Amino acid sequence: MALIDDYRKAGQNIYDRLHLSSYPVAIKYIRDTGEIPDGFLRPTSLGQKASLCQAFTYARRLGLSIAMTADDNFCTPATVMHRWVDIPFDVLMESQLHQKWHRNAEAEKKRLEHGKNMIGEANLLELSQYAGFLCCPLSDARFEPDTVLIFGNGENITHIIHALTYDGENFPTSSFEGFAESCLKGGLIPFITGVPQVVIPGMGDRAFSGIYDYEIAIGVPGKLVFDVSKNLFLTGGQLNIGQPVKTLIPQSLTENITPGFKFMQEKIDEYKNKTLT
Repeated sequence: MALIDDYRKAGQNIYDRLHLSSYPVAIKYIRDTGEIPDGFLRPTSLGQKASLCQAFTYARRLGLSIAMTADDNFCTPATVMHRWVDIPFDVLMESQLHQKWHRNAEAEKKRLEHGKNMIGEANLLELSQYAGFLCCPLSDARFEPDTVLIFGNGENITHIIHALTYDGENFPTSSFEGFAESCLKGGLIPFITGVPQVVIPGMGDRAFSGIYDYEIAIGVPGKLVFDVSKNLFLTGGQLNIGQPVKTLIPQSLTENITPGFKFMQEKIDEYKNKTLT
């Protein structure tokens, strides 16, 4: 059985070897506020609210330990989708119609069904037992994470996918809609389904949480973080692209590659010949 210290070491190893610009985030879903450890900050304790994606940013960029519940979260659709409150999905759909995200009610209904299908109908009932989550840098975790959320550039995420699938399993299965990316696909869905999810930051991520334009992410079920740590850079053996990525540099190029280069070389030769004569 993995110890919490093993998770911390894996988080530090991934952070160091991939040269990540922010910490991998450990996420644990809680059933009530009594599970919040000392030292975890709740936005409501400061008289404020935050979004779930902002909590991840506080953890991965500032190294903070954050606890989020329905009372702490101003992104109310995410609260309902996580089932932290017992609100019918029809009411959630009505709230989204006010946002005008999609063409009409039928389109919004299809989008909601798509989200429910990603979670899985059987899993929706299970979600009602949870009331929030904890998040902090994995390298500083005080709990066994349900999900590890890792942000990086495309090269970083490619390495993580290679490590996850090195044994021919744990293939990420992702579907994209541009909303609820980090909170649902980066956190909840890997936990509830056991399947890694690639994250392309969505509307909330970009509006609220300070996502850099080059960043994408991957949500990994907690126990699979050891596969990531253990298998980094094994794909292809000596042919592994490495970090920094080893790109092929074009060879056998001449001045003829562009008209300007060719013209300049002809002039160089012309002036050289004049000097010789």
